[in-house]
Amino acid sequence: MKSTNKYYSDLAPLIRSLPDKPGIYQYFDVSGKIIYIGKAKNLRKRVSSYFNKEVGSGKIQVLVKKIADIKFMVVDTELDALLLENNLIKKYQPRYNVQLKDDKSFPWICIKNEPFPRVFPTRHVIKDGSVYFGPYASVRMMKTILGLVRQLYPLRTCKLNLSEGNILKKKYKVCLEYHIGNCKGACEGLETGEEYNRSIESIKQVIKGNIHSVIQQLKNLMNLYAEKMEFEKAQLVKEKIDLLEKYQSKSTVVNPKIENVDVFSIVDDEKYGYVNFLRVVNGAIVQTHMIEIKKKLDESAEKLLSLSITDFRQRFNSNAKEIILPLELHQELPGIRYTIPKRGDKKNLLDLSERNAKYFRAEKNKQRTLIDPERHTKRILGQMKKDLRLQVDPVYIECFDNSNIQGKFPVAAMVVFKNAKPHKKEYRHYNIKSVEGPDDYASMEEIIFRRYKRLLDENKPLPQLIVIDGGKGQLSAALKSLEKLELRGKISIIGIAKKLEEIYYPEDTLPLYLDKKSETLKVIQHLRDEAHRFGITHHRKKRQKGSLKSVLTEIDGVGYATAQSLLRKFKSVKKIRKASLEEVQEAIGKAKGLVVYQYFHQ
Repeated sequence: MKSTNKYYSDLAPLIRSLPDKPGIYQYFDVSGKIIYIGKAKNLRKRVSSYFNKEVGSGKIQVLVKKIADIKFMVVDTELDALLLENNLIKKYQPRYNVQLKDDKSFPWICIKNEPFPRVFPTRHVIKDGSVYFGPYASVRMMKTILGLVRQLYPLRTCKLNLSEGNILKKKYKVCLEYHIGNCKGACEGLETGEEYNRSIESIKQVIKGNIHSVIQQLKNLMNLYAEKMEFEKAQLVKEKIDLLEKYQSKSTVVNPKIENVDVFSIVDDEKYGYVNFLRVVNGAIVQTHMIEIKKKLDESAEKLLSLSITDFRQRFNSNAKEIILPLELHQELPGIRYTIPKRGDKKNLLDLSERNAKYFRAEKNKQRTLIDPERHTKRILGQMKKDLRLQVDPVYIECFDNSNIQGKFPVAAMVVFKNAKPHKKEYRHYNIKSVEGPDDYASMEEIIFRRYKRLLDENKPLPQLIVIDGGKGQLSAALKSLEKLELRGKISIIGIAKKLEEIYYPEDTLPLYLDKKSETLKVIQHLRDEAHRFGITHHRKKRQKGSLKSVLTEIDGVGYATAQSLLRKFKSVKKIRKASLEEVQEAIGKAKGLVVYQYFHQ
């Protein structure tokens, strides 16, 4: 099928000649600038799909129109394509690719490549043979780990060159750190390199999260000291074991048998994706990170998750062979097993990750709301437009609810929302005038006709959306009135059924089910609840008036307010009947009091 791209005739031979191999492709605009980088299992099929007239969203169509040249690179596996795509996106930052934040600003724990290695935090990774752990998204977590390491193992902090020759020459003297017990004095040969390196190997295990193996080693050492009757040394080792067990108890969130897994979850909306990453070793979370990704081409949750997995595993040097996910991915990573848990400890981990992603999204949305309230409102209205399949944003919404008890005292309520918020000045109550008996459908038809007949007569603006509290029957009744007024098709209208929160559309046989946690459903539920509350308040007042009407208000000159005054004082009609003339007059005045007294004592 011919593409709308004006350069297609020049690009077509290249596209047809692309190999059926995995690789990455780069799109360039007419000025030679990279505007998009993608990966593919099959380069020819993937690239040619962009030039189909039926291609995706409007944003993708804009991208395709700008493609003036294509370059590609074939790789051996899909994993190689993923890694290359990720690195090239970071390097060139094309306009139409989502941007994954680089890791330069995150701290690492460095074990320096030197005699008697130092252990310290750094933000600069230098390829000098040193061992780096991280990066850590949480500085607090990194400091906690370093604090634990320093409590367990006395290490040097000085920058002296502790070569064997310098130590033998007695070039250095111990400092204050030695005297206060933070260092064992390697600079004067008071600690051997072999002893020091044993501590470094244990430190590596602690940082990796392999605390269980370190505890076991320390228990063996403690028992050895105890057998040799070296109880002071045994006590020092026991204190280290207690410290590690305390740290482990705070870190463990699930079964310690979950040895080495990565956990990823994602929540997304129209413009952003929010990905949470947890790294779990022996049931303990040893690293965690959150990232917000701005969508450029309406990317799916699966696409954003795939990009994030590649980026995070590179960034955090993960070698986990299992990845826990909330959804199925179609990309394969050699030697990696995907798990989508339904129950148990792994499901608990996934739930924890998803909660963090949702908290992060809520916090980001709150920040945007504080900075730009209008932007927040536009986002909600845009999401409602998408979810409810509307033509325009529902800036102005009206919602209707009927209320009656066994056909008596029928009333209706209408509430108004503007910009997804209640606009209480425009709320209205309606008394049903033309319907006799319990007929909710006819009542709804009457109220809708009266409301929009008046708006038309007064030349007032109409809402973009009408919400009817009820199912298909109520919705059909409302549609009859819109047809009489020639408004059908000019105003969007939906019904919401109470039990299952089903959304009904005119002439659709099957209802729409919105995500229970979506903002769109929350706004509609708020509308429905407000209409119900407002209608019940009016109904209660009318019912009270109706219950009084049978006795007190049948007395000439006694209205609802007077009847209420009498009941507040005497509590019942029976007590009013027994009251003296003076008592009745004291409650409602001499003239009315006399009328009421005479009515009951004739």
